Amino acid sequence: METVVLIAVIILVIGIGMRLIHLLNAQHDARIEAYRFSDPLPRPPGLPNDTGQGAHRTDADR
Repeated sequence: METVVLIAVIILVIGIGMRLIHLLNAQHDARIEAYRFSDPLPRPPGLPNDTGQGAHRTDADR
């Protein structure tokens, strides 16, 4: 009987821990979403403009 109670308590504690972690993750996600990140830094002069347009070119496009 003691073993069954012990296993039930362990399962209950694991469930409470899972719920606590879930709530903390949700709180952390809300905090990240609310934080205003700064604008990206401008590209240094002389670097190619990486807009992704040239990545999709094939021989037929030339």
